[in-house]
Amino acid sequence: MRRALTEARLAYDAGEVPVGAIVLDASNNVIGKGHNDRERTADPTGHAEIVAMRAASATLGTWRLSGCTLIVTLEPCTMCAGAIVQARLDRLVYGAIDRKAGAVGSLWDVVRDRRLNHRPEVLAEVLADECGALLTEFFVHRRVG
Repeated sequence: MRRALTEARLAYDAGEVPVGAIVLDASNNVIGKGHNDRERTADPTGHAEIVAMRAASATLGTWRLSGCTLIVTLEPCTMCAGAIVQARLDRLVYGAIDRKAGAVGSLWDVVRDRRLNHRPEVLAEVLADECGALLTEFFVHRRVG
């Protein structure tokens, strides 16, 4: 999670909502990383999870991320949760809960939906306070500025 927080700080410094993500292979090597970049790229899919999964897929040369773990500082939204299922990730680890848009238990639970063909293991609220504090700080400064 600390590596994902490093990515989140890069987003913060760039004026993006500070969410960061990394993808680990089965040997716990980082094979993809990313942070929110929607503003810079003008891309609505520029969420940290998507950026990190694209990088991991490029590293592996396949869209299937079986055996891999996604670590992200904020609970994924519906788009990212759907991508996690589609990528066949084995594990999802996330930090802060997203009560406004979370799709891994808060508002929806896409990744555990039994109607879907894949359900990753989920570990929630890892370093949640630290992940949430960075988001709070970002939005406090945004409102003041």
